[in-house]
Amino acid sequence: MFDLGWGELLLIGVVALIVVGPKDLPNLFREVGRFTGKARSMARDFTRAMNAAADEAGVKDIDRTLRAATNPMRSATNALRDAAGLKDSGGTITSRPAAKATEAAKPATPAAEAAPAAAAEPASAPAPATAPEPAPAPVPGPATTALAQKRAATRAAAADRIAAASTGPATPGQESDA
Repeated sequence: MFDLGWGELLLIGVVALIVVGPKDLPNLFREVGRFTGKARSMARDFTRAMNAAADEAGVKDIDRTLRAATNPMRSATNALRDAAGLKDSGGTITSRPAAKATEAAKPATPAAEAAPAAAAEPASAPAPATAPEPAPAPVPGPATTALAQKRAATRAAAADRIAAASTGPATPGQESDA
């Protein structure tokens, strides 16, 4: 807010010492401290009141909806994190506690809910474990394909330059192979 450096503060202190005098200077600083404390308290109360009014009006819900609409990738990754039982906390991904993760991993089918009675009976042969099928790879668009071709051509040209440089230039007394 105010851009005061140490030099400016020292100048203000010297002027205050000269104008007010050394006898009343501690009282002046005490009053200035009380004033700034009251001003900060009023600003903090105002901020809390504005945040409470915004919460009552549903501004946070609208803000969350707008952010999800403007950044669908972030919204989708957050939904996947929630589904996978992961939590994003300040840029690091940590797993939820084991109890919550196992609850999230339980299937929500009626057959799975009726399975505890059947699970009490011993099974003759365990069912083969099947890995989930991987999602199909996304098909690149024409711009992505053109960019990949351009990068491949650039890499090939760089590899040719490196190969030519590694053989070294021909010296004036030697004949070149070419």
